[in-house]
Amino acid sequence: MKRSLVTTLVALGSCATLLSACSNADDSAEPTESASASESSSGSDVTGDITVFAAASLKATFIELGETFEAENPGATVEFNFAGSSDLVNQIAQGAPADVFASADTNNMTKAVEGDLVDGDPVNFATNTLTIVTAPGNPENVTSFADLANPDILTVVCAPQVPCGSATQKVEDATGTTIPAVSEESAVTDVLGKVISGQADAGLVYVTDAAGAGDQITAVEFPEASDAVNTYPIVVLKNSDNAATAAAFEALVTGEEGRKVLAEAGFAAP
Repeated sequence: MKRSLVTTLVALGSCATLLSACSNADDSAEPTESASASESSSGSDVTGDITVFAAASLKATFIELGETFEAENPGATVEFNFAGSSDLVNQIAQGAPADVFASADTNNMTKAVEGDLVDGDPVNFATNTLTIVTAPGNPENVTSFADLANPDILTVVCAPQVPCGSATQKVEDATGTTIPAVSEESAVTDVLGKVISGQADAGLVYVTDAAGAGDQITAVEFPEASDAVNTYPIVVLKNSDNAATAAAFEALVTGEEGRKVLAEAGFAAP
């Protein structure tokens, strides 16, 4: 679409404002305040398609935020690729087209930063902790993390390179407990799925996944989970073909509206 010189200058100014709204905080710092959704996603440059690579545990919240983003920006479309964070960063490094990356931990985001895959500094936008899930009613009477060391309790966990698996390993190391897992999954949603389907007696997932599963599972909290809190960062990717719209989506996630949706799903503030 051809634009007049004045319109083009306005769009460029809007883009610069959007990019400056993203936080320059590092992974260990509190995210800086982002513009509100209405402020960050307004402007003639917020158009076109973007693809968001996001951790599997973000699926429900990001789909909701994507619908909000498209409603507020009729000229924009958001597509998602949900998977384990380690798989996502590998896909990005191999050239998969993506505009935004949201990881379930800082380790995989660090890989993206060190691989020169990002544009700007990642912004921490949420935290999450583990919980045990069992079949409804907890038929195996799992009451603690140590119970999962019992080989008679068929337990499924995330693979070590996946954020939920890394968190599980931290708790195992801290407690001296070894879980004889019957399988290690590449995404937390796969762990949850095996428990719901009856392929496992118990699994370790995020509290947000347990909340989303409702009465399909019974959640068993354990105090050691506080020793392995995962921080979620988000960033616009260097090879994005639509950096302005990508930055607007990032601002929505890290802004007031995004935090509200995340909190309702059980995510804590970073």
